[in-house]
Amino acid sequence: MSASQTSDVPTLLVKIFGKDRPGITAGLFDTLAAYSVDVVDIEQVVTRGRIVLCALVTKPVGSTEGDLRATVHSWAESLKLQAEILSGTGDNRPRGSGRSHVTVLGHPLTAESTAAIAAEITGAGGNIDRIFRLAKYPVTAVEFAVSGVETEPLRTALATAAAHIGVDIAVVSAGLHRRAQRLVVMDVDSTLIQDEVIELFAAHAGCEAEVAEVTERAMRGELDFEQSLHARVALLAGLDASVVDKVRAEVQLTPGARTLIRTLKRLGYQVGVVSGGFTQVTDDLRERLGLDFASANTLEIVDGKLTGKVTGEIVDRAGKARLLRRFAAEADVPLSQTVAIGDGANDLDMLNAAGLGVAFNAKPVVREAAHTAVNVPFLDAVLYLLGITREEIEAADLA
Repeated sequence: MSASQTSDVPTLLVKIFGKDRPGITAGLFDTLAAYSVDVVDIEQVVTRGRIVLCALVTKPVGSTEGDLRATVHSWAESLKLQAEILSGTGDNRPRGSGRSHVTVLGHPLTAESTAAIAAEITGAGGNIDRIFRLAKYPVTAVEFAVSGVETEPLRTALATAAAHIGVDIAVVSAGLHRRAQRLVVMDVDSTLIQDEVIELFAAHAGCEAEVAEVTERAMRGELDFEQSLHARVALLAGLDASVVDKVRAEVQLTPGARTLIRTLKRLGYQVGVVSGGFTQVTDDLRERLGLDFASANTLEIVDGKLTGKVTGEIVDRAGKARLLRRFAAEADVPLSQTVAIGDGANDLDMLNAAGLGVAFNAKPVVREAAHTAVNVPFLDAVLYLLGITREEIEAADLA
């Protein structure tokens, strides 16, 4: 029976709640089956062992509604459950246009922050249709299905409020595209890995302080990325090439990085990295992690020594966005279906070009400009933004 067919049909909302146990759902519908009613809608949730089961059914024909009510109440009482039956007409009112998924990450998620989120959604003109928990650890992640407001204004309203509320909030459009094949591209230093690769090389060259000073000048705006890259790499001149293997061994993946990539690959996603660091490390990461794409700067090595120069195309802020587009074209994935993850200002063009740009433990300027921010130290928390639950991740790992 279609929505238009049920709009003016008399219906009963049957609500059952109490201690959960096997067989409740089957028992309710066995009871209702005796009255030849049609099922219009079903909703069930179990929280801490307590079930709430709602069934919207057509009213029974003739004068048997009273019998149905009595029978359902008797059945419920026999199982020490409570029943509530409400008469009405038709189905739920149609959902408003403009539908979005709002994912909230809290560590912890407080009642105060949840109230603030709900108020922001209402203030933006949205209606919360459903709430679903995605994960309970290492962070609490919940998803709100929202209608009645377009995605972009809702995203703007919640992004502005997120920092004050003290949670991470992502807003994406609802629809089939959310389940389509995607491309995820991430930065490397302080995103995929916990380190800054140039600093690992500098430690072996004994020039950490000098490299740090150049980095500070770049952060103050005295040097652009390309200038600072050349200045820092020049300090590595004469370093033996054998240090590359040592640096590779020292690289530490960010917690959750393997889980993120493993899960994405199981879902058929393609995954890549772009880095202002060096191919000597990213190529190794590509092989170890099974990445589909990897691009970075290349340290020049001549006669077994680093020359203090880089070769090839420089991967800078604009270069990262350019590579995202290139990877998307090679993967045959629309740019709107890409996800970019990064932490620094040189990731901003890439984050803004992607369908979803995620600032991961990022600088304030990056958090403010990205579509959403994740401020917990677990890279696999990004999976929740895609609607993937912790249970699904763990079940896949056990399969």
